[in-house]
Amino acid sequence: MFKGILIEKDDAGYRAGLAELDDTQLPEGDVTVKVQYSTLNYKDGLAITGKGPVVRRFPLVPGIDLVGTVEASTHEGIAVGDSVVLNGWGVGENHWGGLAQKARLKGEWLVPLPAAFTPRQAMSIGTAGYTAMLCVMALERHGVTPDQGEILVTGANGGVGSVAVALLGKLGYTVVASTGRPAEATYLRSLGATEVIDRAQFTEPGRVLAKERWAGAIDTVGSHTLANVCASTRYRGTVAACGLAQGMDFPSSVAPFILRGVTLVGVDSVMCPRAERLEAWARLGRDLDIAKLDLITHEIALTEAIPAAAELIAGHIRGRVVVDVNR
Repeated sequence: MFKGILIEKDDAGYRAGLAELDDTQLPEGDVTVKVQYSTLNYKDGLAITGKGPVVRRFPLVPGIDLVGTVEASTHEGIAVGDSVVLNGWGVGENHWGGLAQKARLKGEWLVPLPAAFTPRQAMSIGTAGYTAMLCVMALERHGVTPDQGEILVTGANGGVGSVAVALLGKLGYTVVASTGRPAEATYLRSLGATEVIDRAQFTEPGRVLAKERWAGAIDTVGSHTLANVCASTRYRGTVAACGLAQGMDFPSSVAPFILRGVTLVGVDSVMCPRAERLEAWARLGRDLDIAKLDLITHEIALTEAIPAAAELIAGHIRGRVVVDVNR
């Protein structure tokens, strides 16, 4: 038997609770992992609270991240005792995820735990940090360099935003952090932001073209925020979009793209090919100041994950939440 959060939906309604689970309940897969840590991401918050249609089958263990030790494997190249990391692949949506003490998975979804990180540090990064790295890589691929001007990060207090600010700052970019919590300005500056601005200037409908400011941007918010960011991006700048905290809509026009040559790059971390995942994790080992992880992260027990999910969705949690599934 092992402990995990189980989401169920039946005639009694939608509910998430801490449950005693059995190995026979684990889904199909060729690798069984004894989980050490998981995380609490925005998507996990939606799944646990039922605030968004994240869970596709029931019952299901949420958790889109995990790190742990291989307990059993029939997958070539993965051996018992290996330390492995998982991010995405629909885990925590349509396959049992990491918010439990055991997981059974497809070996092709797993990457080795990078030598640069402890298991806890890997989950301090988690899907949020790995997504932030993919966004930085997207800006670089489109020619955005530190000497070209300011880089905007929206939703900067969140997990993706916090790691993005830290990465960009370490790489020498001039980072402007947008947040709805001005009291967190000191925190964001400590991560590497040179300026902190109020998100209010982006959240309402704006012009299809605004004054040019950003050489590039990483947007975790979507909706009017993304539209306004694109409208104020400089000629031939690049915006990497990876989130939808404000909404899935995009109330913009083609003007920024055909009049200023702005590039909008969609960044998906869930189904990202393995080679790019390995590159992102290798880059994180080189380009992220590990000391900043303590500023970004706080740890909770598995027993605290359900109430913490509600706090996360309400916008009351900054940075990354690591979940010790064994307490």
